[in-house]
Amino acid sequence: MKTNATSGKHLSLFGFFALTATMVMTVYEYPTFASSGISLVFYLVVAGIFWFLPVALCAAEMATIEGWDKGGVYTWAGKSLGEKWGFANIFFQWFQITVGFVTMIYFILGALSYVLDWPALNNDPLVKFIGVMVIFWGLTLSQFGGTRMTAVISKFGFVVGIAIPALVLFGLTLGFFATGGISDMKLSMDAMLPDFTQLNTLVVFVSFILAYAGIEASASHANEMTNVKRDYPIAIILLVLLAIALNTIGGIAIGAVVPEASLGLSTGVIQGFEGLFGHFWQDTGWIVRIIAILIAFGVCAEVSAWVVGPSWGMLEAGKDGLLPARLAQTNSADVPVNFLIVQGLIVSVWAAVLTFGGSGANVSFFTAISLTVVIYVVGYIIFFVAYFKMVTCHQDLPRAFEIPGGHIAKLLVALSGLVISVLALGISFIPPAQLSSGNAASEYLTILVLSFLITLCLPFVIYHVMRKGQHQGST
Repeated sequence: MKTNATSGKHLSLFGFFALTATMVMTVYEYPTFASSGISLVFYLVVAGIFWFLPVALCAAEMATIEGWDKGGVYTWAGKSLGEKWGFANIFFQWFQITVGFVTMIYFILGALSYVLDWPALNNDPLVKFIGVMVIFWGLTLSQFGGTRMTAVISKFGFVVGIAIPALVLFGLTLGFFATGGISDMKLSMDAMLPDFTQLNTLVVFVSFILAYAGIEASASHANEMTNVKRDYPIAIILLVLLAIALNTIGGIAIGAVVPEASLGLSTGVIQGFEGLFGHFWQDTGWIVRIIAILIAFGVCAEVSAWVVGPSWGMLEAGKDGLLPARLAQTNSADVPVNFLIVQGLIVSVWAAVLTFGGSGANVSFFTAISLTVVIYVVGYIIFFVAYFKMVTCHQDLPRAFEIPGGHIAKLLVALSGLVISVLALGISFIPPAQLSSGNAASEYLTILVLSFLITLCLPFVIYHVMRKGQHQGST
């Protein structure tokens, strides 16, 4: 039974926007963009328009269909393609984030290591593992009080950990160029277009696509908005435009002051602030530490939002009998506590695998990361196929938002997202440069393909077992 606090419409437009923004927009990804040089503009705009925007628009339409606003991709794919496909879609979305939690917390530990001048927190595997556990389980326990707490953390996280550092970064960048600063990144129109004769160009493009991933996960909270019909589409479209703009400016800001040869993907943001502040003042260590704390708090808010995001869709599947009854149980705040505990145990296993087996050339480390990518992309393929089915078979259902331009425009928007998702899936099986040697690359592909096939079958096996058990129990 839901309490009034959690069953009411308590999410404002800004509250929902902040919750979604903390799941998609993160300052710590700027170094990844900067590593591609000024061509980051091309990647971000193309990925934003032809993939991120289709995901956002399709999600906005399906989430505002009457009766489809609860459960996210589980409901959308389930209503369109059948229950088992809905379960597979939410399972894949949930599965990938169990690894994503670890990589997000790695950044938090890196920032805290800088702030506290404690290298072991980022370099010693045991200390690092303990740090991941303390942060993740602390944030998980904070969600047991319901989504009101999630919304509060997300609001502060967006303002403090995303908006303020981004504004400071952009202000410093403008000042840097205005005072005669010379960019380490080549800023020219001819350098903006990537070299499509190189295979690495496509591999890099996939990383930019995945930088936008996650906007559909917050749709599970759409039914908690005070005015979902008006505010949900507005929040999503504003987020798309803001994400493209901030990511583009942020990547250029980092690349302008940090040479590519010394750019660290996990420490690049700190390096960027050091370089920008250092252009104006001598002693800047204290202020960079403050910025690092703010960004770390923003990532904590992102983890917090993801802890409950896909879990709500899995809870809907549990209520439909697709999970063991104990996992579908909720507390007085309607939070699936048992499920979150199981999720935490899985994340703990991933943390051990990635932390203690994550050396630069470790096959298991790269395989684990790549497995989450390909599984997530499969989830998006199901998502777009579900939208196609909805457009062709359920167009009569009332909805608060529709992609403008009529039937053909809807199909073209979804087709753009689907084609890029399929392309990303194929490219994701290309071994990373760190595993370029024959044996390592072969081992990587073998483990990845087998793991992918097993994981691909897993939700359908669970679905079959659960439905078969229920059928036998009723006879």
